[in-house]
Amino acid sequence: MRMMRKKGQTKKTPKQGPIPEDEESEVPLDKNFGYPKNIAAKYELGKEVGRGHFGHTCWAKGKKGELKGESVAVKVISKAKMTTAIAIEDVRREVKILKSLCGHKHMIRFHDAFEDGNNVYIVMELCEGGELLDRILSRGGRYTEEDAKAIVVQILGVVSYCHLQGVVHRDLKPENFLFTTKDEDAPMKIIDFGLSDYVRPEQRLNDIVGSAYYVAPEVLHRSYSVEADMWSVGVITYILLCGSRPFWARTESGIFRSVLRADPNFNDSPWPSVSPEAKDFVKRLLNKDHRKRMTAAQALCK
Repeated sequence: MRMMRKKGQTKKTPKQGPIPEDEESEVPLDKNFGYPKNIAAKYELGKEVGRGHFGHTCWAKGKKGELKGESVAVKVISKAKMTTAIAIEDVRREVKILKSLCGHKHMIRFHDAFEDGNNVYIVMELCEGGELLDRILSRGGRYTEEDAKAIVVQILGVVSYCHLQGVVHRDLKPENFLFTTKDEDAPMKIIDFGLSDYVRPEQRLNDIVGSAYYVAPEVLHRSYSVEADMWSVGVITYILLCGSRPFWARTESGIFRSVLRADPNFNDSPWPSVSPEAKDFVKRLLNKDHRKRMTAAQALCK
């Protein structure tokens, strides 16, 4: 199981990290990806700007070619932490997905992939406006319906695009949307396709991945598809409108229990002053029956 990557929140959060996968065999793992090995010739790597379970992201500058003098972000993934064939395949798939989805304005732009003996390097555009999470926290979590809509329309646009290309993101949360600049009305870009996968129509996925607060009920039941992303969009929209999470507990298992059994609270402030249309929109995304949940295309028409 690959589960639950998390960053700081205002409340106490359950401890999260990847759950180790079963060791497959004693056969040495092939950690050669076939990517160019000359990153130092093309980019000058600088300070670290973010950290995750499998590596970190750093600022870098192009040394030659069309990106000469330009600032970029480089995700550095440690080969030492790739302890299973599945982990290696995840990195291959992340690069493949980033390459294939580069046509949308709210999609992080992929530039290059490199490797050396220690790491894989994914070179992407640099977004300097910070995470959606930080903007939510700086507002005390309350967005007007108009401001929330501007955010949600961007999310739905790129999620709809991913789904049309047969990709399910599987880790939609406010930490994975970055603003391009610090301007109030800067556009957002979706990032981190490390848990994403391809899914065919009629296919159901069964591995439990994601982040506890945003995970859909059917993911916990191990039978899901792109609708699981729409549940996560519903959780994000709920947070934008009221500043608190719809499903919360002190432990991971408690959060899962809440996701499976509890109904979100639409009674406490500010919900009485939220429009019936906005409330209905959130409820149609947080429908525990994935067959009745709105698709991204349907949600964009609302």
